This record gives sequence, structure tokens and C-alpha cells, in this order.
Amino acid sequence: MSIEVGSKLKGKVTGITKFGAFVELPEGSTGLVHISEVADKYVKDINEHLKVGDLVEVKVINVEKDGKIGLSIKKAKDRPERSERPDRGDRKEFRPNSNSGRPRHNRSNDHRPKENFEAKMARFLKDSEDRLSSLKRHTESKRGGRGAKR
Repeated sequence: MSIEVGSKLKGKVTGITKFGAFVELPEGSTGLVHISEVADKYVKDINEHLKVGDLVEVKVINVEKDGKIGLSIKKAKDRPERSERPDRGDRKEFRPNSNSGRPRHNRSNDHRPKENFEAKMARFLKDSEDRLSSLKRHTESKRGGRGAKR
């Protein structure tokens, strides 16, 4: 039986590192289960999930040209297929005008006059130029540039 991508095999954990576990497969070959392929949840310490000598079922996820075999424990588990989307008939109907108990921002109380785009842009450019000139003056005086006061 040759080792092919997608096949499920049983193996024995022969070594554990901080990045994964080495599993001896039938026919004497060895593959690596990366720490991210051990469980469905985040695995901080692989020693909490596996020990040397454990028998595990693995799925071959890749075989490289140099003979390295990538394995996965979490993909080897048979899971029932999930339906596309659950029926949402029991959800409450969305009502945009309902009072959810939160205070709403009332823009009609905003007393600033409405600005058109050109006025906003002009104000932005003026503020930006003022800030830039102030910054330039400040940095040149610190490093002794041409415009520095002596």
C-alpha cells in the first residue's frame, strides 16, 4: 500500500517537538503532524494532546518530492456533513424603528451649519498646511537646518 494524498492510515507517535509530532506509518515511513493539524481548537502545548507511543489515525495531506509526508489528525476524523444553512424561521423580524433601549444620536440637534465638499476640502488643506509648516519649523530648529534661528 503506497502512501497517497487523501488516504487515512493508523500510526504510532514516535517523537514530539514544539512544532508537531512524528508518526510512524505502516511500511516504516515517518510523517509529521504539524501542531496546527492536531486538534480543531488552538493547541498551545502538543503534550496536552499526544504522547510518544500513542496510536493515532491520520490523513495524508501532502507528500513532497524529497519524501517528507505531511499528516493531519483533525482531518482524519469523520464528521457529519453540515447543511448549507440552518432554517432561520424562528428569528425575530428586524424592525429598524424599534426602540432597543439604546439612546439614538439625533442629528437634527447638531447646530453646525452644513458644509459643502469644497468648503470642507479648503478647511482641510488650510489645517494641513498649517500643521506641516509648524512641524517643519520645529524639526529644522532641532537639527540646525538652513531655516534655523541662531
